[in-house]
Amino acid sequence: MVSATYRFGGSWTVPHGVDAVAALLVDLEHYPEWWPEVVAVASLGPDDARVLCRSVLPYTLDLVLHAVRREPPVLETTVGGDLRGVVRWRLSPSGAGGTRMDFEQEVEVRGLLALASYGARPLLRWNHDRMMRSCVAGLRRALGGVSPGPAAP
Repeated sequence: MVSATYRFGGSWTVPHGVDAVAALLVDLEHYPEWWPEVVAVASLGPDDARVLCRSVLPYTLDLVLHAVRREPPVLETTVGGDLRGVVRWRLSPSGAGGTRMDFEQEVEVRGLLALASYGARPLLRWNHDRMMRSCVAGLRRALGGVSPGPAAP
């Protein structure tokens, strides 16, 4: 079977405490309220959800998420469905009551989606980066109306 692996990462800071950031990130059912690319979430149980995501590209990812760790400093979720792998947020105090958010994602795509991804890898990375910028902007708005800032080093 054809497969392709992707690793994504990024770091951002927000002027809100670790507990507030963690609470928003573990509350999957409310993602569509603040993250425009998350178009639907259905709870499958206390630690599981089906999530539909769509960014600029004309494809909706159908994901099944399972919460592995829900407490700071590390929030971790396994991913199934169109992608298979793991997503982690590492949260740490930053500045005067702020939080540094380090994002890590390692996923594999299989089958026709993987085959298509070989030629479109730069486009898929661009799409993912755009989606994550939207995530952080939405998270800042949801936490208190703070406009997006540059990525932290």
